[in-house]
Amino acid sequence: QWDALLLEAGLLAALWAPPGLRLSSDSSAPSAAVRWLLVFLLFKLMFLSGATKLLSGDPTWRQLTALDYHFETQPLPTPPAWYAHQLPPGLHRGAVLGMFAIELGAPWLLWLPRRLRSPRRAAVVALVLLQAGIALTGNYGFFNLLAVVLCLPALDDDCLRRVVPAGLPPVATWRWSVGQIVIAVVAGGLSGLAGWAELSATRPGGWGIPIPPRWAEAALGAVAPVRSFNGYGLFRVMTTERPELVVEVSRDGSEWVEYPFRYQPGPVHEPPRFVAPYQPRLDWQLWFAALDPGSSAPWLAALTDRLRQGSPAVVRLMGRPPFAGPPRFVRLAHYRYRFTTRAERSRRGDWWARELVGYLPELR
Repeated sequence: QWDALLLEAGLLAALWAPPGLRLSSDSSAPSAAVRWLLVFLLFKLMFLSGATKLLSGDPTWRQLTALDYHFETQPLPTPPAWYAHQLPPGLHRGAVLGMFAIELGAPWLLWLPRRLRSPRRAAVVALVLLQAGIALTGNYGFFNLLAVVLCLPALDDDCLRRVVPAGLPPVATWRWSVGQIVIAVVAGGLSGLAGWAELSATRPGGWGIPIPPRWAEAALGAVAPVRSFNGYGLFRVMTTERPELVVEVSRDGSEWVEYPFRYQPGPVHEPPRFVAPYQPRLDWQLWFAALDPGSSAPWLAALTDRLRQGSPAVVRLMGRPPFAGPPRFVRLAHYRYRFTTRAERSRRGDWWARELVGYLPELR
């Protein structure tokens, strides 16, 4: 979803930036309408992320137990995720409550008038701290940095001038021209429709949320190719187990060795890694493939074929090859991973424990 967020934020940022390649005291003040749309994008991203968790009906969010699973089952955890997973369940539940308070409550404070800047600034601080906590325990590419950048338009100029160089454009005033009003109504309406569609898709007809009418679907369909009017709903359903696909290779079909990925969990003694803001697409997609290998069979088959061929482009995406030259045989082992307990790690030093479930059928 952060690819879509990058496109939506990028479109608005291009419209908000002053002309030219550098800021100066002669630059014109940024558009009030586009600033409003950027704040609305931040509101939509955060509020929908909280609302869809509740509307999805997922019991782990309703019972506040989601963080009992999240740290070890997320796609690419970091080393601090192991320690966060060991925290008492009571702290996990408290953190879930805090997350809901921030995602469902803080976005509304962004709309407070200028004279009530302190609560608005507090909301921004809460949103930034939430993103920092997510980034500390999980690798989500550039998402957390982008979400923090989106907080800047929600701050007033007096606050920003304390931390940016002098000689910036004049303080932006909220004077709206007819053209700006048209932009705000059209773009804000499309963005709002996308959020409405997201909520409706999460729980069709539930909680009194009507399904968007046909004209709304037609409007969203017309702008769908630009991918810049989107709905969001991060982690609406929590994964409670961690299946993993492990590539095993052989020269003779009898002696098999593991061919590790660069960032996905593999050998149980190796710790998770920090890789953000880099987005390792193969490792990321492998997490989804392990959840439903059948739907990912075409590209998994292509992966095994390229490994047998020794494709340089594919080999570069993998970890260290277990032996020189391409393997003659490749198979995919299906494991169930979990974080070790404190006692297990003190005895063996392993970060992970895993159990072999079986092997996928040969992919063609």
